[in-house]
Amino acid sequence: MIPTPQPVTLRSVVLGDGRPAVCVPLTGRTEEALVATAAALPRDAYDLVELRLDWLTAVDDTAQATAAVVAVRTALPDDVPLIATFRTKQEGGERDITPDDYGLLLRALVGTGAVDALDVEMFTQPDVLETVVDAAHAAGVAVVMSSHDFEATPARAEIVSRLVQQQELGADVVKLAAMPRSADDVLTLLAATAEFRSGAGLVPAITMSMGPLGAVSRVAGETFGSCLSFGTVGDASAPGQLDAAGLRAALGLLHGD
Repeated sequence: MIPTPQPVTLRSVVLGDGRPAVCVPLTGRTEEALVATAAALPRDAYDLVELRLDWLTAVDDTAQATAAVVAVRTALPDDVPLIATFRTKQEGGERDITPDDYGLLLRALVGTGAVDALDVEMFTQPDVLETVVDAAHAAGVAVVMSSHDFEATPARAEIVSRLVQQQELGADVVKLAAMPRSADDVLTLLAATAEFRSGAGLVPAITMSMGPLGAVSRVAGETFGSCLSFGTVGDASAPGQLDAAGLRAALGLLHGD
């Protein structure tokens, strides 16, 4: 039997305990667009929202970036958790940022009091990463530590190693996404997830195989130990994301709803 990790509670959502949650990414370019999209989300299609700040045109202005986060939080129902993410260019995001500016931005997001979880890339400069993780935990904000490979799928041992390292670096939830080049790559990602969960994994894990070939991992990830899947309402933030309502319906079907 796969051991149960220590669940992470974000408002009404519990990660790592039961059916995977469905998270919708918001990728608007302006605060107004983000707020309009957040307010219009069909409540029965999702559990969490991820705000992708690397898409925000004004993200270089910290005051405007934090104002957008607060505005989105206000537009969402009170029970919906908000994950704040700045995805760097090297990890598949929209823009470059220096390590120092990345750290400053993430700490500013924590300081808004509007986010429930913060995405922190594991390959961030070590001193910056430590400072951000400490600031998040001091504020009661969960850390989702992440690694993305848009070119290929690492070997199984490397995937497990990264997840373990994220856990050791202070992640409350570990995350890895990789691009498959074959069906075997999808199986590698799923097998690595199961190995982490049945072995060294003490925290919930989010893993996915990207693109059309990896779409099955977004539906079947729970079987192997993944606690969350990303679904779209509008624009996708990564290759292979499925429609959120359809994804939630598929998960319900697997659970006999």
